[in-house]
Amino acid sequence: MKLPYLPDHDDSSFFDFLTKHYPGLTPGGHGQLPAVEQTRSVGPMAVPQATTVLAIKYQAGVVIAGDRRATEGFQIADRRIEKVFKIDEWSAMAIAGAAGPCIEMAKLFQTELEHYEKLEGMVLSCEGKANKLGQMVKANLPMVFQGLVVMPLYVGYDVKREEGRIFKYDITGGRYEESDYHAIGSGGKDARNTMREHFRKNLSEAEALKLALLSLYNAADDDVGTGGPDLIRGIYPTAKFVTAQGIADVGDDQLKAVYDDMITARRSRET
Repeated sequence: MKLPYLPDHDDSSFFDFLTKHYPGLTPGGHGQLPAVEQTRSVGPMAVPQATTVLAIKYQAGVVIAGDRRATEGFQIADRRIEKVFKIDEWSAMAIAGAAGPCIEMAKLFQTELEHYEKLEGMVLSCEGKANKLGQMVKANLPMVFQGLVVMPLYVGYDVKREEGRIFKYDITGGRYEESDYHAIGSGGKDARNTMREHFRKNLSEAEALKLALLSLYNAADDDVGTGGPDLIRGIYPTAKFVTAQGIADVGDDQLKAVYDDMITARRSRET
């Protein structure tokens, strides 16, 4: 794709550049959806939906996690979908909603921050990154009316405040900060109930991870759209730690160990 020559162009926002010159490449800029072959002549288009994601603050930062299931109506579309993405060195986002546009927004957000850093020679503040993502969610509003909802959950480590921060959004791009924890998606309410019951200030890293996985486990127990740990296939939620040292992925071995202890404890209570 050949970009136009703009000698006076000094806009550090890649997203604004796309909006101005290639609006069709932005969230919400696709116009009418292309016709797709369906089993019925009338009815909603089957689109994979991604659910449930959450974030919890702890002593050193924030843990962000999400299950791996995507659904199409009453069917499982994907058992291994990624819903948690590293955005830059100190921030990550998780997605709930229509899987395709969600993943597209995450990748565009990564490019936006890289573009800004290269042009300005500095990194956006945690607050600035949260605002940028809000602009993208707002730009997706036309697609919301066609059923393609994108709901992100953004977390970042604020190097000035020296703390992790959690931001949630509404479908119009409204940005709201959560002080301790939050969960979104079809199982979000169930996950929040678990976090509300067990959360306390200054959790350790291990305690925060255990609470995140417990919340997803309980959500999967009540919500058909949320996938629990698949012990047979070895499929576990995605989880990342966001701290002053950067983004750290939680390995499957560590996730399996937490779930093994959790399941063993539940079995002992039931016998």
